[in-house]
Amino acid sequence: MSTAEYFAQSLRLAERADELGYDSVKTVEHYFHDYGGHSPNPIVLLSAIAARTRRIRLITGAVIPAFNNPIKLAGELAMLDNISNGRLDAGFGRAFIPKEFDVFNVKMDESRARFEEGIDVITRLWTEERLSYEGRFHRFEDVRLMPRPVQQPHPPIWIAAVATKESFIWAGRRGYHIMIVPFASSLDLVRDLVQSYRDAWRGAGHAPGAEQIQSSLHCYVAETHREAVEGFKRPVERYVEVFSEAVRSWTGKASGQYAGYEKLVEAIGALTPEKMIESHTALVGTPEEVIEQVEFNRNLIGEHEPSMQINFGGINERDAFRTLEIFAARVMPRYRKEEN
Repeated sequence: MSTAEYFAQSLRLAERADELGYDSVKTVEHYFHDYGGHSPNPIVLLSAIAARTRRIRLITGAVIPAFNNPIKLAGELAMLDNISNGRLDAGFGRAFIPKEFDVFNVKMDESRARFEEGIDVITRLWTEERLSYEGRFHRFEDVRLMPRPVQQPHPPIWIAAVATKESFIWAGRRGYHIMIVPFASSLDLVRDLVQSYRDAWRGAGHAPGAEQIQSSLHCYVAETHREAVEGFKRPVERYVEVFSEAVRSWTGKASGQYAGYEKLVEAIGALTPEKMIESHTALVGTPEEVIEQVEFNRNLIGEHEPSMQINFGGINERDAFRTLEIFAARVMPRYRKEEN
C-alpha cells in the first residue's frame, strides 16, 4: 500500500467512524521509518479528517514539542481547533526513538525539559493575551498568538506515556489526560503506572473521576474466533517488524531520561500475535470475546477508553471496515448503556 493509498483509506475509515458514533480519531508524529514515518505532521491529516466529519474529536497522538518550535505549534494546533470548530484534543509526547533525536540534533537527555517547557509555552500562548517568555530553550517578548483556540481556556491536553513513572505523575499533577501503550511494556507495569497517575491527580486536588485514560490496542474483530486470530496474524507481524526496525537505533544507547528503554529492541522483537492476545494487550476475536478482553483491562487498570488501531501492518480495507462496523454494532452498545 502506498502512502497516498494509506491516507485515502484513513480518511474513509474516519468518515465512517464519525457516522457510527466513535468518539475520536488519533494519529502520530514520527519520522524516517515505516513505523509512523508516513505521518510527520498529525495536524495535516487531522485537518483533512476535520473537513470530512461533523462530530468526531481529533487527537494529536502525539505531537512532539522537542522537534517543533512551540510558538509555531501553538498556532498550528489553534488553527486545527478553528477548522474543526472546537474538536481538537491536543496530545503531546516526548518521543522515544534515538534516530529521530539524532537527525533533529536534539539531545535525548534534554527531552523532558524540552517537552515540559514546550507545553508551558503553548498553554500560556493559548491563555494569555500577550506573552514574554524566558526559558531554557525559548526566549521571546510580547507575542500575541494568532489564531486563538475555539475551546476555552484551551483544548483538552493529553500526555503520551509508556513506561516512565515520572511522566505519569507529571501528567496527573497538572490535570492532563494520558494515552498509554500496554503492548510496549506489560499490563502489570501499566497497572502500577496508571495508579501513580490517579494518585497524583487526586493529590493535586483535581476532581475525582474527571481524569481520562486512553489505552492503545490493536483491534481485529470477526464473526468467528478462528477468522479473527488468523486475520490478525499477518498484519500485526508486519507491524512488529517495522516497530522493531525503528527501535533498533536503541542498540548501544542508554539515557537517564529513558530508564530501561535500551531493552525495547528485545522486548518488541519478542512480540508475537499469540503473546499479544494471551496478555490482553490486543482486542482480537468475536464481539463477545472482545468485550471480555475490554473487561479484563478495565478490571486491571480501572475505567479507561480503548484507542483501537484497526488499519495496521498494511491491513486490507475490507478487514479494517469489518472491525469498525462490528465493534460499533455489537461492542459499543454495551458501554453506551453504562454511560446512560
